[in-house]
Amino acid sequence: MAEQVFSYQQLYSFVVAIFNKIGCSEQDAVTAAKVLLSADIRGVDSHGIARLSGYVRLWEVQRVNAQPQIKIIHETPSTAVIDGDSGLGLVVAPYAMQVAIEKAKAVGTGWVSVQNSNHFGIAAAHAMMALEHDMIGMAMTNASPLVAPTFSTAKMLGTNPICVAAPAGQQPAFVADLATTTAANGKLEILQRKNQAAPAGWIQDAEGNTSHDPHELKKGGALLPLGGDREHGSHKGYALGAIVDIFSALLSGANYAPWVPPFPAYVPMPAQQPGKGIGHFLGAMRIDAFRPAADFKQSMDHWIEGFRNAATITGEEKVLVPGDPEREFEAERTANGIPLLPAVVDDLKGLGEKLGVEIPWTQ
Repeated sequence: MAEQVFSYQQLYSFVVAIFNKIGCSEQDAVTAAKVLLSADIRGVDSHGIARLSGYVRLWEVQRVNAQPQIKIIHETPSTAVIDGDSGLGLVVAPYAMQVAIEKAKAVGTGWVSVQNSNHFGIAAAHAMMALEHDMIGMAMTNASPLVAPTFSTAKMLGTNPICVAAPAGQQPAFVADLATTTAANGKLEILQRKNQAAPAGWIQDAEGNTSHDPHELKKGGALLPLGGDREHGSHKGYALGAIVDIFSALLSGANYAPWVPPFPAYVPMPAQQPGKGIGHFLGAMRIDAFRPAADFKQSMDHWIEGFRNAATITGEEKVLVPGDPEREFEAERTANGIPLLPAVVDDLKGLGEKLGVEIPWTQ
């Protein structure tokens, strides 16, 4: 079956209604829906509405608190630690980023580490909050342990993404949002739905051999750090993932390494957890704490234009600036709708029937 296309508003209304049904306030449901659908509209289908059922299942097993009392448990003028009270990361992370922005307004920079949260969607949704304030935004999070360090077969780290968003003047903002693995787990889920093989360098089997089976994680295999193998720099991807873990969890008191709670609700929680929930790290830097914002943005325009005009290998491909593909997806999908795979549509229909939410696109 072919993909079906839906408008942003159709999906938004449905997602808000689902989050309302599990007990979220209207404000939290709206926040969570906007963060979740920011992935679909930007072409990051692995982290969008396809994950909605996963969040609901976490709520069903009481690992997500739909009405969290998010609070600051420690702070200085420029830093804070936030307890997310087991709330949706889709709600906790924007709260934390707003704290970072307010601190940056006051003292130049703001840095917030979060404990006791859950999966927070795409990192770009949070880092980009800083852009409208003439600030550089940063967001990162640890995640379910699915990644084997270089030379190991043990799953010790998550895909642990990093995002940095920096404003420009006439040019679109620079937005680099990347997993510290060769591919995020959600990309394997897409391959599973399409019945396609995984490229070399994405995953290994339980013995550490290269695998092309997108179901390999269920058989004891592991995702690979960015680079894929030692010869291609996987030790660097491993190091980046470790940095995210330290910033997100060891600074905040969240769980780290193989003790991070798994996203699938059916996977047992790790025994003897050393911390609380999943951890995030968010930051905002006021540009004029370093130089006038207008001067910086003019330099960013010049910098971006330099890359866009760089000579290409074939003369046909163009050099992309981080954020370009997602921005192009957003323009196209805003105009023409968001395509969903049949398996995702069926999943959403089942979710709506279970929770008593009308499916807007079948009316």
